[in-house]
Amino acid sequence: MDRTSILSNEAGFLHTISNPRNNPILDQLDTQGSNFFNQPQSNNTSAASQSTDSVEASDAKWASKLLTECATAMSCKDSTKIHHLLWMLNELASPYGDCDQKLASYFLQALFCKATDSGHRCHRTLISVAEKSHTFDSIRKLILKFQEVSPWTTFGHVASNGAILEALEGESKIHIVDISNTLCTQWPTFLEALATRTDETPSLKLTIVITTSASIVKSVMKEIAPRMEKFARLMGVPFEFKVLSGLNRLGDLTKEGLGVQEDEALAMNCIGALRKVHVEERMDVIKMIQTLRPRVVTIVEEEADFSTNKNDFVKCFEECLRFYTAYFDMLEECFPTTSSEKLMLERECSRTIVRVLACDDESHDHGGDNERRERGVQWAERLRGSGFTSVGYSDDVIDDIKALLKRYRAGWSYVLPTGSVGDASIYLSWKEEPVIWTSVWKP
Repeated sequence: MDRTSILSNEAGFLHTISNPRNNPILDQLDTQGSNFFNQPQSNNTSAASQSTDSVEASDAKWASKLLTECATAMSCKDSTKIHHLLWMLNELASPYGDCDQKLASYFLQALFCKATDSGHRCHRTLISVAEKSHTFDSIRKLILKFQEVSPWTTFGHVASNGAILEALEGESKIHIVDISNTLCTQWPTFLEALATRTDETPSLKLTIVITTSASIVKSVMKEIAPRMEKFARLMGVPFEFKVLSGLNRLGDLTKEGLGVQEDEALAMNCIGALRKVHVEERMDVIKMIQTLRPRVVTIVEEEADFSTNKNDFVKCFEECLRFYTAYFDMLEECFPTTSSEKLMLERECSRTIVRVLACDDESHDHGGDNERRERGVQWAERLRGSGFTSVGYSDDVIDDIKALLKRYRAGWSYVLPTGSVGDASIYLSWKEEPVIWTSVWKP
């Protein structure tokens, strides 16, 4: 994989900034961002005028300091400060450097898009570049490598599989509706568990609901379907596989559309997908799940809040920076320095950062996906408000999680919530920073 060509379309603008006085990008800021910069400045410009002269690349957390200061300057409409900080960040940033240099590079891209009102265009371009460079083989290698070095995804798989198996124990016909972004990587181990049950092996109907408009996902699912069917035959599990795509709204799903039969024990599995639903439609989706009357609902989401303060740019920026600082640190420690899979994951982050910080939510026409993550307590409040009850994980599932984390490097841990009545969820933490929330619910 050509690392230079991969990022040429995504971060090429970074290499054009060399001199703040003779600079095409800063000239573009003056032109495209004229409406932005010509608005009256806030009275809080003192918050954006802290000196950056003493900031050196060797300073701890220099990227967070400069990036937050630049976001504050943008909020205050301080054009002089913005120009200076963008130039300084570009001098220090690199998509191939250490954690701080990468954070500076990708967040600088979002800040530039915000200043020039080019977020939607940039986001569409990044998606197009990604789809052209991704293949089934590259995605398969990425998923396998990520699962090998980090429990970021496998944590939710193990917790959810254990909860579903226990909730549907003894059932002869199981139907799982999978509203996730996991590309079926969760289900081989589930099929193995069904095949080794002491009672009669149940039939499994697996309905995959594609929640993204990305064409690469649909093509990948065409490759996955025959592999899943072959694996189920090898395991001796009666198996039916169905893929639903092209939905306008996730909340429009029905029993009829999903093919749910009265004699089936239904489970809903939602991993990393609910955050892609637009905020104002999330209660509709939860109500839809309620109307299906599943035996169990498993939900896994990343632990961040890009929703509450979406209209306060600085606060939203700080939360986004906090979350991705932990994520980039995790990638840096878990992957080899020259890993192409790590580069792909970082590029995915760059798209999300632009989407969150530089694209408004008024139009739904930007790749079909929303990235307004919410914290576990926010999802739990929505679910309880719709009549769902939180279900605790059994000791066996907790033991499975402990065994999983022992396979990975030091720094990972699981955390049970404290002081929250009725909250039976579990958090995955990286260096004591909660990053994944997993939970089980019954209607």
